[in-house]
Amino acid sequence: MNLRGAAALAAAVVLSGCAALGDPPQTATILRTPPAGLPAQAELLKVPFFAQTRYHCGPAALATALADAGLPADPDKLADAVFLPAREGSLQIEMLGGARRAGAVATKLPGELEAVLREVAAGQPVVVLQNLGLDMAPRWHYAVLVGYDLATREVVLRSGVTERETLPLRTFEFTWARGGRWAIAVLPPGRLPATALEADALEAAIGFERAAPPAQAARAYRALLARWPSNLLAGIGLGNTLHAAGDSAGAAAAFDAVAQRHDSAVAWNNLARLRLEAGDRAGARAAAERAVRRAETAEPAWREAARATLAAIPAP
Repeated sequence: MNLRGAAALAAAVVLSGCAALGDPPQTATILRTPPAGLPAQAELLKVPFFAQTRYHCGPAALATALADAGLPADPDKLADAVFLPAREGSLQIEMLGGARRAGAVATKLPGELEAVLREVAAGQPVVVLQNLGLDMAPRWHYAVLVGYDLATREVVLRSGVTERETLPLRTFEFTWARGGRWAIAVLPPGRLPATALEADALEAAIGFERAAPPAQAARAYRALLARWPSNLLAGIGLGNTLHAAGDSAGAAAAFDAVAQRHDSAVAWNNLARLRLEAGDRAGARAAAERAVRRAETAEPAWREAARATLAAIPAP
């Protein structure tokens, strides 16, 4: 956010103070025993750079991630979407919403140093929130992690007005920890972060669905199901978004898959309605009857909807 003289001075005081401390726990663990499969060094040289203007580190960092994902990235327009003048900065919820409105699936990452380093090693820059001040006098700042080197104990950031800022790994962890270890990956629909947890990926897909055209939202759900095929809500989301996109056959297939795998009342009910729309009365009745049975025994919230669907199907 604001990196004017006072903030820079505060950061300098804090960062120099870190030198007197031992390595923070995650840095110490990684340096002592490098995680299996994590390269010793990685840097994403082609990640673009947008220098921040006053207070606008959030829009600049978000534009950097969006441009790398091949999506439109204009810091000035993003500032209108995510910058809060009263706070002289951007909140995390605005950063997530701004990314999704720009066509990206923004996924929160685990608050672990190893996770963000693995994302970089996998070719994915990571938007991070740092506190360059003190807990009692925070100086919030968004940057983009694009590299690291375990041998030199450094990370590389697109940060503020500096295209290639190097920072000791330990200092990065200190400032990132004071920022709540918040980090996101910004990707086009159809791709998932390497280290994403299932719950975070689902939250990202649901959030993206609220902002994206249905066909694009369906791509996000397909990607999630490719990694976690048994995720019930992602299966329902896929069926709903395909139906909203006008792909009734695809939606029916998605609901059928969820119904068979989970014996879900909502999936059976939606499948029954789609079959009825397609003129398959027998298939619709069979699915509706399954929905009613399941609702009666395990999903009472869907009891009335399932009964209404069954009642709407003409008798044979």
